[in-house]
Amino acid sequence: MKQLIILICLISFNLGNAFQAPIEINIGHISGVIVDKELQEPLPYVTIVINDLSGKLISGNITQENGSFDVQDVPAGNYIFQAQFIGYKTFTKEIEISKSQPELQFGTIELEADISQLEDVMVIAERSSIEQKIDRKVINVGKDLTTSGATASDIMGNMPTLTVDQDGNISMRGNSNVRILIDGKPTNIPAAQLLKQIPSTSIKSVELITNPSAKYNPEGMSGIINIILYKNSNLGFNGNLNTGVTFGRDIRTNGSLDMNYRTGKFNFYGNLGGNFGKRQNGGRIYTYEDQSLQTIKVLDDRENYLYKAGVDFYLDDHNTMSFYTNQNKSIGDMKGDFDIVYEIDANRNIYQDLLVDGDILSSSYNFDYKRNFKKEGHSLELETDYNRVTSTELAQTLFTGNTLNYTNFKDDVSANVDNTTINLDYINPLNSKTKLELGAEARIRNSENTYFTTNANLSDALYNYDNSIYSLYATYGQTFKKWSYQLGTRLEQYNVDAILNGTKVYKDDYLTLYPTAFVSYQLSEKKSMQMSYGRRVDRPGLNQVSPVREFSTPRITGLGNPELDPQFTNSLEFNYSQNLENGNFTGGAFYRIINNEINQTLLDDPLDPSRQILTFINGDNNTSFGVELSGSYKPLKWWNINSSVELYNQNSKGIIDGQNLEVNNTAFNFRINNSFTVTKNLTLQAFGYYRGPSKDYQFKGKEMYFINAGARYNFLKDKATLSLNFNDIFKTQKFGFDTDVPFKQSGSFSGDTRTVFVGFSYKFGGGKSAALKRKSRDDNETSGGGLF
Repeated sequence: MKQLIILICLISFNLGNAFQAPIEINIGHISGVIVDKELQEPLPYVTIVINDLSGKLISGNITQENGSFDVQDVPAGNYIFQAQFIGYKTFTKEIEISKSQPELQFGTIELEADISQLEDVMVIAERSSIEQKIDRKVINVGKDLTTSGATASDIMGNMPTLTVDQDGNISMRGNSNVRILIDGKPTNIPAAQLLKQIPSTSIKSVELITNPSAKYNPEGMSGIINIILYKNSNLGFNGNLNTGVTFGRDIRTNGSLDMNYRTGKFNFYGNLGGNFGKRQNGGRIYTYEDQSLQTIKVLDDRENYLYKAGVDFYLDDHNTMSFYTNQNKSIGDMKGDFDIVYEIDANRNIYQDLLVDGDILSSSYNFDYKRNFKKEGHSLELETDYNRVTSTELAQTLFTGNTLNYTNFKDDVSANVDNTTINLDYINPLNSKTKLELGAEARIRNSENTYFTTNANLSDALYNYDNSIYSLYATYGQTFKKWSYQLGTRLEQYNVDAILNGTKVYKDDYLTLYPTAFVSYQLSEKKSMQMSYGRRVDRPGLNQVSPVREFSTPRITGLGNPELDPQFTNSLEFNYSQNLENGNFTGGAFYRIINNEINQTLLDDPLDPSRQILTFINGDNNTSFGVELSGSYKPLKWWNINSSVELYNQNSKGIIDGQNLEVNNTAFNFRINNSFTVTKNLTLQAFGYYRGPSKDYQFKGKEMYFINAGARYNFLKDKATLSLNFNDIFKTQKFGFDTDVPFKQSGSFSGDTRTVFVGFSYKFGGGKSAALKRKSRDDNETSGGGLF
């Protein structure tokens, strides 16, 4: 706690200094572009160092995504200029800055690969790192405690800005209207299911894009979560093997194998991953009106597989073609017990058993052609992506006890969803300080859903939901000495048709403009500020609009709302970042105005007053704002602290079951991760999380916290790593709630969270890194407007 207080005081002191007017006493200005000598590709994040002749550091910077650098305010004198990047020979040159010649332009600097260094390049980071960019937060996934677990769903809740509920549904900044992408591409699998299918060891990085620019798809009120899977480009043959076992109520296993072979103009790569085992979830809901207790027990036994394979073909220095495919497969069954026990009349007790056998296959195929022109950063890119999801589900429902109003039945549900995306992106740096980007995109989705049932109270259904989106975008940006800005807009034509049993139940067709604006100011070498504005849309998902029953218990039936309208959001965001002597700090604030907000609600079933319908509705126009603070601090050489604090407020208005409701909700989240270096090879870690109480139209969520601990040991010359983690030590990760609408209830849910995870990883192969700057769709910065 003492060290945390010191950290907070240090942050406050530096933040106050950030807004003091800088004293302009220096005159020098040094600029240029750094590229790979062999590939002629720009190199981002190259360290620029300006030392005096005695070796004392005077100034410096890093290169941007396009390889450019700009060092301001260098005093007059003679210096040693250096460009340093791991895997490359350092470029060194003696320079002079004077009043008669204050500006020095290097032009293009070519860095040559250093073969002697490349043999020791690590493929996978040991610790996760967080990088704040102008429009996103990039979490480079390491092998530490915060990113250990069997699936992507297991690690998302440990990342700043994100929360995951008991069903695996993910929220960003307290809102679940978020868009999930894999390698920059959308899929048709529901987010909760998708995150459970992806092995955590297959993830390279996670991008949190809270206020995307106009060149990105505007869907997702809270922004975009882009999960980047591993793709290697080392010369020769290289690979990484990862495996792990989770011990809890049941045993679960996961593993992945990443491989690549780079030779000549070709790079072949592949990824195999999977997670297997049973996962238990359950809860209790007490209804005060009839003094009944509903207990829910769910056992999910599934096998999830992930396959990725691709090839890059470098035709020449200016043309590249790439192809890859992702295959996600999930097979298994689920068993559920939903029992209602009445305290005052045992004859009314109802016991429901649910047996579900379901398979899901998601197949994605991507082709990309990119043309780099002679001018640095000038490019044209054409990309096509096709995704198909097929799913089948056979569910059997059995009742015992008071079966007067219930009969046994079977449901047979299947779905086929096709999503095709074609986009063209053009980037032209008009000069060294100005960039123009143009793009066009077509997105077409067709879905066919069938529902057959033996339930006499329900009918078979054939439901089609088709939509198409055609869009154009343009962005224009300029960079000055300390200022930079980017203005953009996106024009989209949207069409949707919903047909139930041959009858059109919903249709919409509209043209919308989505403007964006970004401004950045470099206070000093270590301090920067960004401000942005964007308009976004959250279009209803297939499960939100489908009138076909999604699930049913003796008390609750889940249905979509075919008449659900999109919600639109205007978002204003501010970010501040600063590098400290022993750490770093980032702070952000946002304000949103939300129109036609989509909310999940419980309504009385008009056919049975004792039952409820869980569905979706449009609320009124609402507002929300929030503050996020995060940072890292190293009080001692062997102790490193990473922490984040999030505070959100949302004012919501709407009509629920005929009642006019208004709710003001304030939510608070806190995370802290401590890493202790015991020896060169042994590291211990402790992670804590707290989420405060919250509320919406109907539910008041209770506070929740948990603590994890872990250890990591490297051996075999750092090629092998053994990890041990103890998660939810005190078994406190429970999701509790109270509600008075439509009647008074309270309950709690929990999963198999108190677990011990043992993991092993091994790096093999003897290839040398080509240090190739990846096509932007596989880097931490995605360039194409149509990519999202």
